[in-house]
Amino acid sequence: MPATLYRNPLTDILFEQAKEFVGLYHVEQGWFTHVNTAGYQLLGYPSAEALYADPNRTLRSERLSAAGWAELRDRVLREGYHEYEVEIRRVSGETFWARVELTSLTVETHPYFLVRLTNIDPLHHAEQRLAQSVGRFEAVVSHATIGIIMCNRAGDIVLANEKARQLFGYPDGELLGERIEVLVPRAVSGYHEKLRNSFNAHPAARAMGHNRDLLARRKDGSVFPVEISLSYFRLDEELFAVAYIIDVTFKKEAERELLAQHQQVAALNAELEQKVAERTRDLETTLAQLERRTRELSQALAAEQELGELKSRFVSMASHEFRTPLTAVLTSATLIEKYPAAEQQDKRQRHLDRIRTSVKHLTDILEEFLSVGKLEDGRIEAHPARVDLPALLREAIADAEGLRKPGQRIEPEFHGVTPLWTDASLLRKVLVNLLSNALKYSGEHTTVTVRATTQDHWLTLSVQDRGVGISAEDQEHLFERFFRARNAANLPGTGLGLYIVARYLELLGGTVALHSELNVGTTVTITLPHGNNSAD
Repeated sequence: MPATLYRNPLTDILFEQAKEFVGLYHVEQGWFTHVNTAGYQLLGYPSAEALYADPNRTLRSERLSAAGWAELRDRVLREGYHEYEVEIRRVSGETFWARVELTSLTVETHPYFLVRLTNIDPLHHAEQRLAQSVGRFEAVVSHATIGIIMCNRAGDIVLANEKARQLFGYPDGELLGERIEVLVPRAVSGYHEKLRNSFNAHPAARAMGHNRDLLARRKDGSVFPVEISLSYFRLDEELFAVAYIIDVTFKKEAERELLAQHQQVAALNAELEQKVAERTRDLETTLAQLERRTRELSQALAAEQELGELKSRFVSMASHEFRTPLTAVLTSATLIEKYPAAEQQDKRQRHLDRIRTSVKHLTDILEEFLSVGKLEDGRIEAHPARVDLPALLREAIADAEGLRKPGQRIEPEFHGVTPLWTDASLLRKVLVNLLSNALKYSGEHTTVTVRATTQDHWLTLSVQDRGVGISAEDQEHLFERFFRARNAANLPGTGLGLYIVARYLELLGGTVALHSELNVGTTVTITLPHGNNSAD
């Protein structure tokens, strides 16, 4: 066997230790007589003997015809060496591409081929992918709906797709090799060359124009508006610029038409706004008149409702407050007639006192009505003068003595009270009113406390009782005319006392506050300015 010929360490290194397929092919026998380890492993054989015994006796994926094999054999024998690429089949049926190198040699007068197989499947697939990529690139560029022009650093056009040739009116191939400035209006070609040099110095993907209208020049010299975006890439240290060009003639015409329409719409809007403004002014005037009339009607209605409510309260109060003393007067007068004898004087006197009390009650009611009328007409004015407060308080307590119930007491507490400058008459009426209410709404054997202090030129005076108290709901209305708390409806009163107090205090420059709890008592506190210090 030739495998045993010329065996030495060198042939072992060159043959057995090779990393690729190396085999000795006996031309006359038509098959391999020796294959290295890397060879049969590449083909998927478990051993060299398995390859030798393969009945197919072919490595090709498709068997070569007799004529084809004869032509290949004769060429190798004639030339001594031949190289080609072919698809090789492994034992598993899987195929791969290989480069086959055939070298003719003679051993003991028998012709042999030294066969070397190199697996180029990765390279073959890479070439296929590259070819596909190039094909896709050419398809994209060629069939793009926008113009694409590529030029080198010097500005020479190296690629122009079909759309670019159509836009600029050049036949196929004529643009290649031309300077890019042939596509720029002559008036700005020099400036464009400076821009190109600037781009070469600092390449960047960007849009051209910076909000300026760009024009391009056709082969016939005519110009048209365009939008251009730039990109770049480097290949073998060479810089290439890529321009993407869109004809915006129709867009510009549409923009001009749209601008004209906008101007027309703006004019119409201005006219409409003027009319709307005029209508709005007329409407605002009408609305203002309606609002004024509404306010007047609302005020009149509120006044009418208030008047109606006041009338209702007055009728309710008057029917009670006038009927009771008048009934007492009539009853007492009738009973006096029944006591004509001299020895019946004590009985007559009792009824006469009752008549006097009822008449005084009626007089007080009328006085309150007159006070309200004068206050609302502005006919009551404050006349400040020097007032000795303790003396004034004693007079007010004396005026209220007749209203005390059995066991009731009035206790004054004065702390640092000094003379003040105010209207003594109005302040006395305020105090009498507050004391009257405190006694009226308190039970027998209770104490009404009157406290007075002066501090920081202010007088604080409070009247505290331990009577029926007032609910929180009723407290909100106590200073309204003719209002009476619900738990005092059966007691005499006009509902004007606190209203008059509040109005008097307004004239005196003071304030009034009330704190009350049901079945605990009520405290009314008034605050007055101390007045002119020179009067002290």
